[in-house]
Amino acid sequence: MGIFDFVKSGVREMMIARPDAAKHLIVYKHPDQNIPFWSQLTVDSDECALFFKDGRYMGYLPTGRHTLQTQNIPFLNNLVNKFTGGDVFIAEIFFVKTQPVRGVPFGGPLESMEDPVLYEFVTPRIFGEFSLVVVDPVRFVVGYHGQCGGSGDNDVVLSWIKGKFFMSVKTVIGQVCAQQQKSLLNLGGMSMELGARIVQSAPNLEEIGCKILEIGNFNINFSAEDQKLLREANKGRGEARRGVGIAQDSARAKQFELDQRFQQDARYVQQLAGNWQNYAAGQAMMGAGQGMAQGGDGSGVAGLGAQVAIGAGLAQAMNPALAAQGQPQFVPPHMQQPGAPQGYPGAPQGYPGAPQGYPGAPQAAPAAAPSIEQRLERLGELKSKGLITDEEFQARKAKILEEI
Repeated sequence: MGIFDFVKSGVREMMIARPDAAKHLIVYKHPDQNIPFWSQLTVDSDECALFFKDGRYMGYLPTGRHTLQTQNIPFLNNLVNKFTGGDVFIAEIFFVKTQPVRGVPFGGPLESMEDPVLYEFVTPRIFGEFSLVVVDPVRFVVGYHGQCGGSGDNDVVLSWIKGKFFMSVKTVIGQVCAQQQKSLLNLGGMSMELGARIVQSAPNLEEIGCKILEIGNFNINFSAEDQKLLREANKGRGEARRGVGIAQDSARAKQFELDQRFQQDARYVQQLAGNWQNYAAGQAMMGAGQGMAQGGDGSGVAGLGAQVAIGAGLAQAMNPALAAQGQPQFVPPHMQQPGAPQGYPGAPQGYPGAPQGYPGAPQAAPAAAPSIEQRLERLGELKSKGLITDEEFQARKAKILEEI
């Protein structure tokens, strides 16, 4: 070894820092435990340096460049190797990041779970990143990382933390779906809310000196089979909901129609009929009139006669109420007393050309009774039109012939 190699090697031993290739590591352990006196220790702005001897924590150096001597770093007195004349420290030095470590990936399939809205069993897959910060470097190295480990990779260092965190994500997904009755298909639009809930429910890592800060790039997806299953179920649910909505709208429209009819009826009762009895009787009379105008219910002359009788009976039922209100009553011709004025009471009496039934009006000559031949002819017309049966035709014919 030449003089320059010796000097170069000595300088390298005197300069202690994290190498560039290990800048990404959460914990980096300096490979050499023999530290020359007056060495220059450089601690980056995002880390700290921990000193251990014989498995015990001895001291801590913050960010900056430090000259390793006992005068300015008192705890180094406990590290001096007396067998070397005080020229060498014996210590393990760990560089630990104190700034957040971002982009720590997590993810994988959840266990099979039932969609709380669509009632289908699927297996969601979740992926994302979280950030982690070491809040207690000593506890992290002693309680989790270990002093005997090498530089390692972050995935190896954080494997247990990532697994524990992933379990908390599973719990949050199930709770959100159950509490909010959200379909798993809706979780894609709830990334921010889910991220906040996951951070709140993150595992307590205080015993190992670190903490979960935030979630990033959170995503939930399904296999092609599960995606198709959920979409078909959601389509059927949408059709059912549309049917319910249409039925509700129809019911509201019908209720509105009934409310309008009720208000109209109430106004007519108050302003015209005076009470519900009169109004109902009037409605029945109008219904009977409409039925007669349309030919009844298809029962011929008998049906028309029944409708006339109903209308006449309702009119008689309304007459007392009208009389009580001081209104003139209409008296049908077949119910008028002999010699009483025809039609409405108080009609002008005796004026020339007055309608039939008023006193003083010209009386029409009595109509001649139909002959036997005319009666038989009319009876035959009724039979030809189907208004009477053959039995009724024969009975009436026999009765007419008995009068001869």
